[in-house]
Amino acid sequence: MAAAKGPLEGMKVVELAHIMAGPVCGMMLADMGADVVKVEKPEGDDTRRFLPPDINGESAAYMMMNRNKRGIVLDLKSEDGKAVLRRMLETADVVIENYRMGTMEKLGLGYETLRKANPGLIYCEISGFGRTGPYAGRGGFDLIAQGMSGLMSITGEGAGRPPVKSGAPVTDITAGILGALGCAAAYARKLQTGEGQRVDTSLFEAGITHTYWQSAIAFATGVAPGPLGSAHPLNAPYQAFRTADGWINLGAANQKNWERMLSVIGAEELASDPRFGNNHGRMQNLPALAEILDDHFSTRTSAEWLAQLEAAGVPAGPVLDVGEMHRDPQTLHREMVVETTHPKAGPVKAIGLPIKFSGTPGGVTRPAPLLGQHSREVLAEYGWDDDAVDGFLASGAVRESAAGR
Repeated sequence: MAAAKGPLEGMKVVELAHIMAGPVCGMMLADMGADVVKVEKPEGDDTRRFLPPDINGESAAYMMMNRNKRGIVLDLKSEDGKAVLRRMLETADVVIENYRMGTMEKLGLGYETLRKANPGLIYCEISGFGRTGPYAGRGGFDLIAQGMSGLMSITGEGAGRPPVKSGAPVTDITAGILGALGCAAAYARKLQTGEGQRVDTSLFEAGITHTYWQSAIAFATGVAPGPLGSAHPLNAPYQAFRTADGWINLGAANQKNWERMLSVIGAEELASDPRFGNNHGRMQNLPALAEILDDHFSTRTSAEWLAQLEAAGVPAGPVLDVGEMHRDPQTLHREMVVETTHPKAGPVKAIGLPIKFSGTPGGVTRPAPLLGQHSREVLAEYGWDDDAVDGFLASGAVRESAAGR
């Protein structure tokens, strides 16, 4: 199966990463055309054991995060395993790792060592808190990063309620995307100069980037804002409202949309209410405004309101569950649900590439690898013949799946 012919075609990436943030980085690069070889430990990436759910025994979580990659297994505790990896990294453009600080150095595979053999190597490190600073040695977990980055203080229904994290592992995913952005930027520089560099980002910093509005408020006022449920910290009405049969999101925050929305719901008198005459007043009186609007929206179904709001040009949308999102016509038109055929699991759906390119479209063309599926294929590309590979397999330095034979 051919790789995606995206804008990063020609970039050679070695992924030494597990679970989520690092694999997201590798996945984004692979979706944009890079040749990503995922190096797994003998027991495989831990997400292979994130069960259930599975599809014919294969972890759904693993297959989601590792499509478009080739996979090999190396025992980096063995000298042969490390020797194989060193040869791969001599010609790689990018290596991605999310081990604890110092692990790669203990293996003799730290950046300062690798750059001697490959000055053009882009060494991407994704960690919990970054490779410098007082927390550099700590492990990284999305829940911890959401709490320490301030995200959990602004998520939830209001003051006095238990802290709530985002339902999605946003710091893991965002750190992976930031890592991919950093690799692409460093690659552009490498194409100009031939020089590589370190790319260092973290879950902590990824979480901080999601606080732009709340940080602006805190910098300006000296007061850290708290959670507002679905409401916006700067504009109103901009939140979810209950309807007769569910919920809709309403974005009627600017003055024109506010007035249009009042016409739709038949509440024109609110335009002259001194509490709600402008955005400042609406924010100052948000609880009272939300109660009034809830009373209006609860009289009709979501579909009825959405049709009327759309006709009036007022931004609004349904609150979909994940399955409904998968079936939404815009999701499907934008190819955000794609399908590959896995050698064991069969047809497998995944989330598509969220960036569209007119000339080099990229995309998802390869299913996630079986454990060690491409070990022999990749080693052959680096000059080892079948006898040499058989020797590595016999020693346990390399492993392969039946599909790789």
